[in-house]
Amino acid sequence: MEIHLNDRIAQVNIVESDGHSLKVEVDGEIYELDYALIGEGTYSFLFEGKSIEIEISKADHPKSFEIKHQCYTYNTEVVDAEAKYLKSRKQSDIMDNERVISSPMPGKIIKIPVNIGDTVEPGQTLIIISAMKMESEYKAKKKGVIKEILTKEEATIEGNQPLIIIE
Repeated sequence: MEIHLNDRIAQVNIVESDGHSLKVEVDGEIYELDYALIGEGTYSFLFEGKSIEIEISKADHPKSFEIKHQCYTYNTEVVDAEAKYLKSRKQSDIMDNERVISSPMPGKIIKIPVNIGDTVEPGQTLIIISAMKMESEYKAKKKGVIKEILTKEEATIEGNQPLIIIE
């Protein structure tokens, strides 16, 4: 996942979590911490023999937090796989409105039940894609004709890659 901390973006991976011990990888470096909840939203971390106390409170968005340490305040956002998917999905929806069907993330084409020249109706399935261990159906938003199919079944695709064009 990514952690956006004010203007910094860190790649974070929880390597191991065991009770009150935590091994975390931040931008390729491993850190081992002990931690305890000492009050509502307040944690004490022990790192390399030093005690660090932080207060965490929710911010405006579901995965946004305000973190206070001493006299500093940090605005943070957790961008995990789900958040990336939802953000990409919104971008894909914009492209769908322009009659270009694309997947918001990398995946594999499972089925394309339409052909070039087919007339499609709103809600008709145009392509089925497997991404993040889930199958997603992409449907026509408006009536149209399949102009181009830019991929094939079983193909591996990139995120936001145009797949089907409807006129």
